[in-house]
Amino acid sequence: MIELIVRGGIFMYPIIFCSVVALAVFLERIWILRRRNIIPDEFVRSVEDLVKKQKMSEALFLAQGDSSSIGRIFFAGLKNAGRGLWLVKEAIEERGDREAVGLEKRIGILATVANLAPLLGLLGTVSGMIRSFNVISLEGTGNPAHLAGGIAEALITTAAGLCVAIPTLVCHRILKDKAESLIFDMEENSLKLIETIQKHGTQD
Repeated sequence: MIELIVRGGIFMYPIIFCSVVALAVFLERIWILRRRNIIPDEFVRSVEDLVKKQKMSEALFLAQGDSSSIGRIFFAGLKNAGRGLWLVKEAIEERGDREAVGLEKRIGILATVANLAPLLGLLGTVSGMIRSFNVISLEGTGNPAHLAGGIAEALITTAAGLCVAIPTLVCHRILKDKAESLIFDMEENSLKLIETIQKHGTQD
């Protein structure tokens, strides 16, 4: 592995850096985007049950103490429950937009890495071919072994760039779909809460 890195030339180092960044972002996001961190089912059921029983202050207290994304959205809506349904909807939409941005945070880095890695590989390819042509211009084509260094650099960096870009692109799609699914579920739960408040929501 070390030999390949050395033979691949200087452009192997930014490609390796890109792979480390992509892996770190993927692991961090996949840990953050666990459903129990974003939409804990037990919490959602508890709040809905309290609202149905018209225990609004208890529901508000429960939402205030929850650190999940849906907890912050519910809290934003419940604290306006006594001021009119339109304020509840507005508060939930505003907070929901902010939480959605948070869920998609740093996912774009993976798209950048997926685009950048092949370009770095291509740059390494160009660098390797330039080395090969320099050898030809100085020594002629009599000894193919003299061309091996430049050709190896060209092929190794191209392969390395693709090996980083392809899995990174897959990881980006996985995280993007996961975030979009959670955002959709948050919207569904928020609408359900609004309907429950509209039907049962009288301050206790």
